[in-house]
Amino acid sequence: MNSTRKTAVVVGHGMVGHRFVEALRSRDEAGQWQVIILSEEKLPAYDRVGLSYYVGNWNADDLALPGNMYDGDDLVDLRLGQRGEAIDLAAKTVTSTSGDVIAYDALVMATGSYPFVPPVPGHDLPECFVYRTIDDLDGIRAAAEAAGPGAHGVVVGGGLLGLEAANALRLLGMTPHVIEYNGRLMPAQVDAGGGAILEKLVTDIGLNVHTGVGTAKIVSLETDTAEGAAAGSGVTVHLSDDAEIKASLVVFSAGVRPQDALAKASGLEIGARGGILTDLTLQTSDPSVYAIGECAAIEGVCYGLVAPGYTTAEIVADRLLGGAGEFPGADMSTKLKLMGVDVASFGDAHGTTEGALEVVLHDAAKGTYAKLVVSDDAQTLLGGILVGDASQYAALRPLVGRPLPADAAALISPAGAELGADALPDDAQICSCNNVSKGAICGAIAEGACDIPAVKSCTNAGTSCGGCVPMIKKLLEQSGVALSKSLCEHFTQSRAELYDVVAVTGIRTFSELIAKHGKGSGCDICKPTVASILASTSSEHILEGEQAALQDTNDHFLANLQKNGTYSVVPRMPGGEVTADQLIVIGEVAKEFGLYVKVTGGQRIDLFGARVEQLPLIWKRLVDVGMESGHAYGKSLRTVKSCVGSTWCRYGQQDSVGMAVLLEKRYRGLRSPHKIKLAVSGCARECAEARGKDVGVIATEHGWNLYVGGNGGLTPKHAVLLAGDLDDETLISYIDRYLMFYIRTADRLQRTAPWQEALEGGFDYLKAVVCDDSLGIAGDLEAAMAKHVEGYKDEWAAVLEDENKLSRFVSFVNAPDEADPTISFDDSGERKVPVLLGLPGMPVGVASDTAPAGK
Repeated sequence: MNSTRKTAVVVGHGMVGHRFVEALRSRDEAGQWQVIILSEEKLPAYDRVGLSYYVGNWNADDLALPGNMYDGDDLVDLRLGQRGEAIDLAAKTVTSTSGDVIAYDALVMATGSYPFVPPVPGHDLPECFVYRTIDDLDGIRAAAEAAGPGAHGVVVGGGLLGLEAANALRLLGMTPHVIEYNGRLMPAQVDAGGGAILEKLVTDIGLNVHTGVGTAKIVSLETDTAEGAAAGSGVTVHLSDDAEIKASLVVFSAGVRPQDALAKASGLEIGARGGILTDLTLQTSDPSVYAIGECAAIEGVCYGLVAPGYTTAEIVADRLLGGAGEFPGADMSTKLKLMGVDVASFGDAHGTTEGALEVVLHDAAKGTYAKLVVSDDAQTLLGGILVGDASQYAALRPLVGRPLPADAAALISPAGAELGADALPDDAQICSCNNVSKGAICGAIAEGACDIPAVKSCTNAGTSCGGCVPMIKKLLEQSGVALSKSLCEHFTQSRAELYDVVAVTGIRTFSELIAKHGKGSGCDICKPTVASILASTSSEHILEGEQAALQDTNDHFLANLQKNGTYSVVPRMPGGEVTADQLIVIGEVAKEFGLYVKVTGGQRIDLFGARVEQLPLIWKRLVDVGMESGHAYGKSLRTVKSCVGSTWCRYGQQDSVGMAVLLEKRYRGLRSPHKIKLAVSGCARECAEARGKDVGVIATEHGWNLYVGGNGGLTPKHAVLLAGDLDDETLISYIDRYLMFYIRTADRLQRTAPWQEALEGGFDYLKAVVCDDSLGIAGDLEAAMAKHVEGYKDEWAAVLEDENKLSRFVSFVNAPDEADPTISFDDSGERKVPVLLGLPGMPVGVASDTAPAGK
């Protein structure tokens, strides 16, 4: 026990409070501080910025910040559901709502902010909500579902959070109305021109916008009146222009106020406009108390964005460990995509600097608005606004306060100059959320971070809002160390480019492809890759003609090579379903051929220990009872896991087994850059673990939620919600598009999760392609999948019907009737295990994965 250890008490466990604890613990190598956290919410720190992603997903775990429970860290004591009730500055103690009196050496106030509710009559009716926490959204959801599809909902406030709340109502099936007192939406971020474009864009996708009016009063509908009986329970919202809106619920999103009540009651000095007053070190009027995040009034100013909040957390952590950090000021730039609409503002967006000039490009026909604010000599960028198209945001924002590299009009004109990463100095801030400079990113690249996931891991850049990812890609491209797109030394094209070549030219052999578009004779990288592309674009058998020589061992023998030179056999069981007769035959085969039997994690049965010449004999027994290849050996669809769903389970909302069987039979045999796994859960209890799959489907009351990009393995990833409450037809069409787009564009051996992360434009781009057909290729993708489905043939059965293919399945070509004498097993224990005698020219226990073993 360290007797000199000090105690830091953190009041509040939001994003900024969690960042402070992370920063302190990562730097406190000597263990000088123990940390006690009082969290008013019962959930540990979660991504409040991404709160809208909770809608349609309704899984709070997806918003959880990494490491928010501090598992294994004995110096952090997280107390959930306990609010700071009182502070005794003289005694240096905090009393929690549970009655605990906690002594501190340093007190860090991270209480954040609370939603402002205008004092309009009726604001406290039960139909009125705020939009701030997961609990708030759960309440809104319950009210929306009770009201039914198409019911009207009103959002008071047309700022950033107000539009997010309106989008949440839209996703819940409601008809949303937005009331904004100012003459335009998002008045803090955009000007009149940008606001006009923004209003048109959001109106076109279903929002009813009321600007320049206030909320006069909210009156409850009496359900026993004729009017109430017709409208159902709800309220009437009276506007200041005498208009009325009958609605089922009202959401207040009219801004936030710093949560400073506890500090004020304790005697800490409060800023003139609220907030806990601090100096640039984040120290309050009491030298042992600090304030961070939205509750801090730094020299009187409160900052309501997460990026400056993170900066305050880092500074206080530095100060507690003897550093001299001071608040450097805040970048209040914002970039977001609301309902598919890009909005960004940065620097002096409203041109308040004396002598500032404005350069505006307003294209109402295309729905875009761009404005740059420059100095009076037009040489220095001061700020800007982008609506409808914010693709230049990542390049423009770091230039604020710096000389313009080109004419201002050219920088926002579609036909003008494109900013390169070389236009930025090393100290330019690329990631404002995590305060990462160009120099830091370039340093990481120089140290070997040669793709976007690696840069994210090394620098934290791009891990919050993701707005800087396009610029990170430019830095990679211009660094001189970015990885070549070439597939290998024989093809200068990437895998995606080779796919297009094959699809357009109709080339069906490796020899023709390399002769016309490559060089040399090929290698163990390009041959299996081209084999996969040929399989993805045709239903030809993979052992047909020249293709057979391209396959690695597993595909060559349609089974998984094991460490002693034997193979495993995995028959397909769509959705985990299997008949009694099929189970009996599996048992008989295992007994007859002396195979080790194991149930896999994918709801299938794996039979281990088959010699190569036994494979066709085993397949025939399985094929005769209606089973087929499970493709456990291929870079293709593996399984579609499912729970029992509504057919049997009392919690099930849809027939998950039926959907899983349908999907597995549809996508069986689909060759891809890497293996693909799917799962279907019959309700939100998620027994099939669909969020860990490349494609996950979860039943809802109204249909299916579709998740994509989940992967297990060394770096597991949760799948992300692509679309919600889909009917069967739409669900299948979206999966068709997603899988074919992945197959066409992914790199060799790239799983879906890293593929999604590497897409320029990120997940929003992927969603636009799949759901909105932004590239106009949805029909082509669906047609390609339909061609695959129509042409599917079981690979095992096709071998059994072809003597030429069958002749491959021997241990020795020159002695086809002899078994491999090096293969043996140990049956003395509880399990049958292979005996590793070693194969010719190979270490014991090693088998090649690029050529047939023992041949």
